[in-house]
Amino acid sequence: MEKRQTKFNYYVLLFVVFGGFLLFGLSENVKGPAIPSMQSDFSLTESQLGFLLALNSLGYLLACSFTSALADKIGIKWTGIISFVSMPIAGLCMYLSTGFGSLAASYFLLYIGNGILEIGLGIMAARIFVKNTGTMMNLSHFFYGLSSIGAPMLGASMMGWNLMGDGELGWRGMYLVVLLLSLLPIIPSLLGKFPDEDEHGDGERTSYKALLRDKIAWLIVAILSFGVISEMAVGSWLVYYLENAYEWSTKEASSMLSLFFLFFTLSRLFVGPVTDRLGYTLSIMIFSAFSGICSLAAVLIGREGAILFAIAGIGIAPIYPTVMALLSKKYAKGIGTALTFVVTLMGIASVLGNLAIGLIIDGVSRAFSPGGNEIIGLQAGYIFIAAMALVCSGCTLALYRMLRRRNELA
Repeated sequence: MEKRQTKFNYYVLLFVVFGGFLLFGLSENVKGPAIPSMQSDFSLTESQLGFLLALNSLGYLLACSFTSALADKIGIKWTGIISFVSMPIAGLCMYLSTGFGSLAASYFLLYIGNGILEIGLGIMAARIFVKNTGTMMNLSHFFYGLSSIGAPMLGASMMGWNLMGDGELGWRGMYLVVLLLSLLPIIPSLLGKFPDEDEHGDGERTSYKALLRDKIAWLIVAILSFGVISEMAVGSWLVYYLENAYEWSTKEASSMLSLFFLFFTLSRLFVGPVTDRLGYTLSIMIFSAFSGICSLAAVLIGREGAILFAIAGIGIAPIYPTVMALLSKKYAKGIGTALTFVVTLMGIASVLGNLAIGLIIDGVSRAFSPGGNEIIGLQAGYIFIAAMALVCSGCTLALYRMLRRRNELA
């Protein structure tokens, strides 16, 4: 009977984690089709729109700063429930918003909830997936990728729904309906028994002070930062690159980006067992190098090698979840503290990295031509994106050697 209850509890917790990542991807990525309508309804300037989008990063980083402490104080179960409840509240506030101020406040609340959810899910996953951690971490993030692919199409479709003859749902109703789905994981969250941090007897207890002195922690920050910069930059710059460097149509360029995300999502679905077999450090090193080489080759080969931009998604996809698996093994006791430390610094680095790409494109364009040769600048920017993946691999090599000397390879 006890064994059956343990198995049932595990499945309940799987539903919470996988469902949480699915909802996280939805809530983060339905904004694409909604933003033009928001801009039109409130007559927003580009600066106001930029400020609205900047709240994503600000809310995320703020949530990173306190989620671990919140989980320690009230438990990871209630931390997750708070994040699930905050999202439909944000949706209701967005539905009722009457101007830019109330809309911005609603958006900020939404991304506070998203930030709590991401860190909370990371802590949950680290405590639940004590076996085949690489496989389960990659599978969890597969659900995020799956919902991210479908979110823009779902959002655009829902905005056109006509319910009971009251007119179209619009962006307000779409956000409210999507965010109300976040209430669904609350029931299994209440039913499930989440593992305590103290159940992980093998891990070392850590603190921010210890992490600041820990070379391994800083190497992990560097690995995750360089990997995420390369990953996120593709979504921001690939379509722009293909349109301007190769004169592709928006449809052709968007199709290549969709193919990248397809490879990316399938990689997270199938590559997890490989990371468990090879070891997390070695896997990160190999996959990030593969991604960097593919992206670099795509730039150097030109139009004929464009498919390599998409294939690079196979390599960059496992980086984030596999680093999470590495963290959960290395800092099993104090995983919340380690996650907060690493992810907060990664968030800051990713903002700076995306800023650097824009500056490189503009600076190289102007340097090579008085009028600005944008193609050369675009190539330099994308080479920088590829270089980030290669630097990620190099940092992982340094970590691999350090852990091997200490006999701590994971």
